[in-house]
Amino acid sequence: MRAFIASSIGVACAAAAVLPLTAPGGLASSASAAPAPVSESVAAPRLPGSTQSLPLVPLTPPPTTTPPGSSDSVSLGLPAREVEPFSLLGVVWDDPEEELHGRIQVRTKSAATGEWSSWQGLETHADRPDPDSAESRGDQVRGATAPLWVGDSNGVQARVLPEEDASGAHRLPEGLRLDLVNPGDDPAAGTGKENPAGEANSALAPAGALEIPALDRQEAGEDLLAVRAAGQAEQAEQAGRAGQSEAGADAPIGPRPGIVTRRGWGADERLRGPFLYTRTVKTAFVHHTAMSNNYSCGQSASIIRGIYRYHVQSNGWRDVGYNFFVDKCGKIYEGRAGGVANPVMGAHTYGFNHDSTGIAVLGSYNSTNPSGAAVNAVSKLVAWKLGLHGVDPRGTAAMTSGGGKYRKGTTVRLRTVSGHRDGYVTGCPGDRLYSRLGTIRATAARLQGR
Repeated sequence: MRAFIASSIGVACAAAAVLPLTAPGGLASSASAAPAPVSESVAAPRLPGSTQSLPLVPLTPPPTTTPPGSSDSVSLGLPAREVEPFSLLGVVWDDPEEELHGRIQVRTKSAATGEWSSWQGLETHADRPDPDSAESRGDQVRGATAPLWVGDSNGVQARVLPEEDASGAHRLPEGLRLDLVNPGDDPAAGTGKENPAGEANSALAPAGALEIPALDRQEAGEDLLAVRAAGQAEQAEQAGRAGQSEAGADAPIGPRPGIVTRRGWGADERLRGPFLYTRTVKTAFVHHTAMSNNYSCGQSASIIRGIYRYHVQSNGWRDVGYNFFVDKCGKIYEGRAGGVANPVMGAHTYGFNHDSTGIAVLGSYNSTNPSGAAVNAVSKLVAWKLGLHGVDPRGTAAMTSGGGKYRKGTTVRLRTVSGHRDGYVTGCPGDRLYSRLGTIRATAARLQGR
């Protein structure tokens, strides 16, 4: 995650006028000066889950104290108010290329206890499509913070503290608004409908499967041949299978871990765009989602549904940005649609989404150690995924930058298992998870039989 927004501090903020409420589960109406809210699909029946979009408005009076480097007033925010139920939130703005120089802080009211949380800071969201890519040029693409999982809530308050430089406070981006996401119940439950994205995994599991089963090394090698025999016609038409000819049944490939499918975590496939592929996978980028570690593993699917809805409807992307998720209990989840064995183009490492895969561990690991189960799961996933493409997890790969940290067109040699910070100016995946990448590389290589 990009670190433009600092951590929170406990400063009181005034409550003021009440903003317009929405219809249950719908989007808020906005003032004339605010951007038009994201539209929900009008398809029937109504899509599970919802997004409330609330414009940030001028707040007065200013707080009595402010963080160092901030202006002496809160220029925008949201007075404390009750809202329709939600579990995840983030702030978005009009221009995806514009940086927000300041601090965005929120607090929420628990739906279960009625108690308000302490103030929490949001991190700028730099997991996004490559510059100049078709996905980044979409009309609905916006700038955004990282989403924050807050659990079942029905109240919210927000404030923006602009940073100051020698010339005064920085101008804030246009169209700032707070999006509150209700991930909804599992839309696959009880519908009797097969998940269309499951067809992309048809060589690995039956269509509609909730989980792709684990395989040992020998079976994984044979499975690779089966995947190729299936042809993957759509993927081959778009990008071919360059760079994979060296892998086969006897290639160094790790056992396939069990992977919860998109149907398994309840992805509503009506939200996303079409599949998109790159040529191969040369590097795996490890991320954290920069949100609370205080979730239960029973909530993981709901968290992923919330991130999915936020990435698609708030950020304006074609699908969730990451290729895979891993929770703190070590369960692995399919991310962006297109087939877990295929080189699916993600939106996770700005400038290096080509020829890579993105693995996001749920939680924040700046000062908290990742669980052993999560580290082991990432190791297993890397051993299998990179093995499919003939890649040694201990090696390096020549990657061509699409822009961002490195000038567009620059050839950069990166570790085949890298942290997000290696490809972009960010602290992601947090110091504690980043320090475990050596262990992940070594374990993955051992699992490949190297």
